[in-house]
Amino acid sequence: MRQPSLTLGIEEEYQIVDPATGELRSYITQILEDGRVIVDDLKPELHQSVVEVGSRVCQTPQEVRGEVVRLRREVMQLAGRHGLTIMASGTHPFASWLDQEITPLERYLGIESDLQDLARKNLIFGCHVHVGIEDPDFLIDAMNVARYFLPHLLALSTSSPFWRGRNTGLKSYRSVIWRNFPRTGTPPIFDTWADYEYLLSTLILANSLEDASKIWWDVRPSHFYPTLEFRVCDMCTRVEEAVCMSATLQAIVAKLWKLRRDNLTFRLYPMALISENKWRAVRYGIQGKLIDLGRGREVRTRTLIHALVDFLDDVLD
Repeated sequence: MRQPSLTLGIEEEYQIVDPATGELRSYITQILEDGRVIVDDLKPELHQSVVEVGSRVCQTPQEVRGEVVRLRREVMQLAGRHGLTIMASGTHPFASWLDQEITPLERYLGIESDLQDLARKNLIFGCHVHVGIEDPDFLIDAMNVARYFLPHLLALSTSSPFWRGRNTGLKSYRSVIWRNFPRTGTPPIFDTWADYEYLLSTLILANSLEDASKIWWDVRPSHFYPTLEFRVCDMCTRVEEAVCMSATLQAIVAKLWKLRRDNLTFRLYPMALISENKWRAVRYGIQGKLIDLGRGREVRTRTLIHALVDFLDDVLD
């Protein structure tokens, strides 16, 4: 297997907001039509009140920080030209999905046609991190093992307790809304890259989807880049949180590569146990408890986060 490049890329989904009222504004079409647009890495999302940005390819978390700062600043300036501003969190605190407009582009109209109210209700905002892995077989190995860490990552990033003006009592209500889509959640275990390709080709031939971009697992092989894409996180409210998440994910993949290189591995755990831990992260975030799957007992989530840092110690800068 080839050593991975461990490059980083980050995608963030911002809310377009009226600063006077705090309401979401369906304005991405007008922003994209503005001839003075300066952000090359900007694109629409399912709802017109969402704007997504993607960073350039980065080598280090320090470079990611520069990109996140640049993108947030430029998008805020762009929205400001229209009297609007940008907000970062996993859900809007009081907006109703019933009032939002779908972006009138073929991809999003197709999703709305396929999923109906599930698409219209999907008024959520996430942070996606790509880690460069050029060898497809190691990418599958890394995805299999990284499933274990998904609840830890979600607990660190939760930023969506509110939905339609209510405190839901959950730390990540975004995760609840998102799981209504098909092909979401924790991915299954694959023995080889060929097994993943078989699943993908079967779904395409059966007209379940057009391509791999509509497999929306919490971690997945990217359809566009030679990367493993982590999609479990709520939108990070602060720049430092986004940088920390990127650094942690890069370190996880680096550690898994080091183990694989030394002919070692990390135990694969049952889907049911990972799902239980994800529910705990959704409900309690960093303030709760997760199951230490290696020992079969619950411990404070913060304790497991510290254990994760210790596990990554030899690959962290």
